[in-house]
Amino acid sequence: MHRLEAWRPPLTGVAEVLHAHFDDHAYPMHAHDTWAVLLVDDGAVRYDLDRHERGAYGDLITVLPPHVPHNGTSARPGGFRKRVLYLDHDQLPAHLIGATVDTPTITDRALHHAISRVHRLIRTPEDAPAADDLLALALARLRTHLGEPAGRRPAGPAAAHDLRDLLEEHITDGLPLATAAATLHFDPAHLVRAFRREFGMTPHQYLISRRVDTARRLIHTGLPLRAVATDSGFHDQPHLNRHFKRILGTTPGRYATTAAPSTPAPASPAT
Repeated sequence: MHRLEAWRPPLTGVAEVLHAHFDDHAYPMHAHDTWAVLLVDDGAVRYDLDRHERGAYGDLITVLPPHVPHNGTSARPGGFRKRVLYLDHDQLPAHLIGATVDTPTITDRALHHAISRVHRLIRTPEDAPAADDLLALALARLRTHLGEPAGRRPAGPAAAHDLRDLLEEHITDGLPLATAAATLHFDPAHLVRAFRREFGMTPHQYLISRRVDTARRLIHTGLPLRAVATDSGFHDQPHLNRHFKRILGTTPGRYATTAAPSTPAPASPAT
C-alpha cells in the first residue's frame, strides 16, 4: 500500500515534485536526468549509490545527482514518508556530481527548513511564486555545501534598486527571479540577498505589497472585487483577501465599504 502525489509546479528549475508514503515498496536500481533533493519525514530509507550503501532519515538532506543509478527501500518496519524536489540538471553544476556521489547527505537545519517551506508553498498555484526567492537561496546554500565557490560578482545596493525598478514594470504580470537575474546579470541568490539587505523584504514580498497597493486604488474606482483581484495581479479573490488582510488588517470587502470614491460627487447647485 502506498500514497503518492506528483506534479510539475510553476517554478523555474523544478521539473517535478513528489510526495509519497510507501509501506513496502522497494525501488530497483534506476537513474534520473534530474537532481533529486530528498527529505524523509518519517521512517528511514536505505539506498545504494555508486556501489556504496547509504541512508536517508531525520533532518538529513539527501542529494542524488543525475544519471547516477541508485535504489531505495525502507530501512525500518512501517515504511517511509518522503518529499522530493526534482531539479532540472542545470540548477546545479555538473562538476558537483562527483562530490555529491561521495557525500550525498547534508546536515543543515536552516537549509532543511527552507526546502521544507518550498514544498509547502508550491502545493497551491497562488503561493508558488513565493517559493522562487526561497529556492534560489536554498540552492546557493546547497552549492556551498557541495563545495562550489562563489560564482558571479556579488550584488550590492545598486543591483537591489535596479531589481526594484524592474519589478515596478511587472507588478501585475509578475517577473520570474531567473528572468530578472539574467536581465541584470547577477546570480539569483545574490540578488535576493541584496534586495533583502536594502529593503528589508524579499523581491516577492515587495511585489505582493505593491499588488495590494494597486488593489487599493482599484477598489476606489468601484470595480468589483473579483476584477480587482485579477487586475492587480492576484491569482483570485481569496488570494487577494489573504494578502490584503495581512498587510492592511482588513479585508478588501470591508475596505470597499469605507473607501471614499476616487471622484467626488458633483456638488448640488446653490439655492
